[in-house]
Amino acid sequence: MDDETKPRAAREQAVWTRTPLGPHGETLDLLTARFDRHRYAPHYHEEYTVGVSVGGCEVIDYRGGRLHTGYGSIVVLAPGEVHTGGPGSSGGYAYRAMYPAPALLAEGATAPPHFREPVMDDPELAAALRAAHIELSAHADPLEAESRIPWLLTALAHRHGTARPRTDCVAGADHIARAVRDRLADELVAPPTLAELAAPLGLSRYQLLRAFRTSAGLPPYAWLAQYRVTRARAHLEAGHRPAEAAALVGFADQAHLTRWFRRVLGVTPAAYRDSVARR
Repeated sequence: MDDETKPRAAREQAVWTRTPLGPHGETLDLLTARFDRHRYAPHYHEEYTVGVSVGGCEVIDYRGGRLHTGYGSIVVLAPGEVHTGGPGSSGGYAYRAMYPAPALLAEGATAPPHFREPVMDDPELAAALRAAHIELSAHADPLEAESRIPWLLTALAHRHGTARPRTDCVAGADHIARAVRDRLADELVAPPTLAELAAPLGLSRYQLLRAFRTSAGLPPYAWLAQYRVTRARAHLEAGHRPAEAAALVGFADQAHLTRWFRRVLGVTPAAYRDSVARR
């Protein structure tokens, strides 16, 4: 049972978190909400609202009409647009939302996009947005947030917005990826932000992401996490405890190491260390 399907008694709450998005104080607010009866008063946000419905049905008054969301719906509300929200059925509603500044949605386009249809049916993108929200709410890794969020928001703008996309071609992708990998490996414990990686190369964050993924097949934060796992293996084999290995390679804590270790190798760091010790 995950946090979106808890019993009714536990489903009247909202939790705000904030993740850093760059070296200049940029942040992104994230909201996880479950309500049975709560109705929002008319209000607006200075940022976009990008939400994914994860349970029940919500009714939103917006632009003179009424929106109905269902499980898996993506909802995008524009900055400055007054709206309300409340339960659309007796079962209440649950959603995960993020509040990106307009500039974030403009990184992969020529201008902040306009979304003619506020409610979208895009299961693949909805699942990716939800997964990113869950992980960044639990653990705010700056490079991971700065890699995943612009990429997903650009995909949202390209698929469902009306602003003209920027060209996705970036010359010299292999050279760019090598330069990024070398710097991340050199600064393993305190890695640079995506903006700090992009600036010396004369690229935007989105251009760097595009080039790196084209060459390496995965975003910079995922490459760094896997490189850290490789380095952590050596420390575990040398007799270090998992918590020590996590600190030595730059993971925030043992839980962060364990999550990536299991993703890459299928076992926990402790199990890996024990198996190496037995051999």
